[in-house]
Amino acid sequence: MTSGGPSRPGRDTTIRAEGLADGIARLRRALRRGARVADPANTLAVAQLELLGALAEQPGARPGQLARQLNMRPNTVTTIVNALTSQGMVARAAATDDRRAVELSVTKAGREAVLSWQATNAAVLHLALSTLPANQQRALGAAVPALDALALAIDRLADARISGEADPAGARHRTAE
Repeated sequence: MTSGGPSRPGRDTTIRAEGLADGIARLRRALRRGARVADPANTLAVAQLELLGALAEQPGARPGQLARQLNMRPNTVTTIVNALTSQGMVARAAATDDRRAVELSVTKAGREAVLSWQATNAAVLHLALSTLPANQQRALGAAVPALDALALAIDRLADARISGEADPAGARHRTAE
């Protein structure tokens, strides 16, 4: 094929995926930095905030479930949970089906920390978006459903790998529900 001709679909997908991965990584770094500058009083680490957010979405989750979901080592989750518990942001309770197991929940202080983190991120994004030209703002707004579907597809692929599925059926063409 000549350099002016169409490229192979696989290569186009790889190039787009690499560019998207790079862009998302830059966006995450910039957003973390912007949020730290906007709210320097927030002393929680990103891993602590992510664990709180996951736990807020899944009350009663066990530490092992959080470790798998967040792709963290179990001892890392334990360390984070211990720190958040000592700060009054996470509560532990014996599991109803197994008194040896622990179920975790976010306290009022933990929920407030998650909501504050989300509000700070939203404010940083709002301010940054206001500096962009209207066509870029529209393009980013139009991309939200596709980004949500991409996040869901990545979660499904990760869940399938964790559960041992070799090829999750329909993973390529599922959409957000």
